[in-house]
Amino acid sequence: MADHNDRIPQIPGQRQERPYVPSFEEKESRLAALRERWDGAWADGGFLHNHWEDLRQAPELGWQGMANWVKAAIGLAGISLVILLLDSATDVLAHSLHRLLTAVPRVQVGADTSTGVFAVVDKPIRSYIAAHSASLPISASTVYTVWQVVGLFGLIGGFFRSSGARLTWTAWGAASIAMVYSATPADSHTIATGLAVLAWTAASAFALRGLTLRPACFTHIHNAGHQIKLHIHLPAPAAQPAEVTPDNVRLLPKR
Repeated sequence: MADHNDRIPQIPGQRQERPYVPSFEEKESRLAALRERWDGAWADGGFLHNHWEDLRQAPELGWQGMANWVKAAIGLAGISLVILLLDSATDVLAHSLHRLLTAVPRVQVGADTSTGVFAVVDKPIRSYIAAHSASLPISASTVYTVWQVVGLFGLIGGFFRSSGARLTWTAWGAASIAMVYSATPADSHTIATGLAVLAWTAASAFALRGLTLRPACFTHIHNAGHQIKLHIHLPAPAAQPAEVTPDNVRLLPKR
């Protein structure tokens, strides 16, 4: 049987080198070295053994006692999960908002569909939206529906004393009054604007409930506690007694 290396095409004038093929003994020695490294990693004090013990003891030790690499792995997994959820939620929210804006009822913006006093405020707003939304990527009816939803949000949120909703309600009312003043004919825009201001003020009693214009006065009463003074009297040190010459000492006469 011809060897595989004999079937390699020979190029004249060029020396052909046969690929090195390890022998059976070399393969066995390499496998033995891998087994030895694997067993050493799982032995007491080995790399894999220590990391497995960290994982096994993590539920018992809790967050404070577990290994730092376990905390880092859990943190990275949590951050990755949050990013995936935010990405999915963003797509779902954008799709839902697109469906909501494209499925709004087709209101006849600019048409005289309202009656009574409400028409004095509503008709100029419809006309203003119809005249200034021609170049927008959404229809005028969608803009009118969004305008209604924003006003309803500010009204309900302001009732529950939400600061953001009350700011929205204030801006919505100012924009509505400006649209009424701009779209109403010049001979009657003053009356229409006044009615819009009165209507918005009456609705603000519901949206801005509890809000007062009185200045807040804060009275700070400071009750000073009884001051306790501690006086420490140390007794004076006793006087040292003078040296007393014992009476049984007799001085020898000098010669």
